[in-house]
Amino acid sequence: MLEMKTNCERCQKTLPQDSDIAMICSFECTFCVTCAKDALSLRCPNCGGELIRRPRRSVQRP
Repeated sequence: MLEMKTNCERCQKTLPQDSDIAMICSFECTFCVTCAKDALSLRCPNCGGELIRRPRRSVQRP
């Protein structure tokens, strides 16, 4: 199962499971779309892999 990290690894922005601004690499490193595009040029600084949009997981709300 995909690990849904809840914060950008660069700026610490909150990225809930249903966020449409989360980006991940194949190793599940997680960044917000702003950091991924502007600062990282869509390349993971940890592994060098491509950063793509993370799938959203629906969240059960009370």
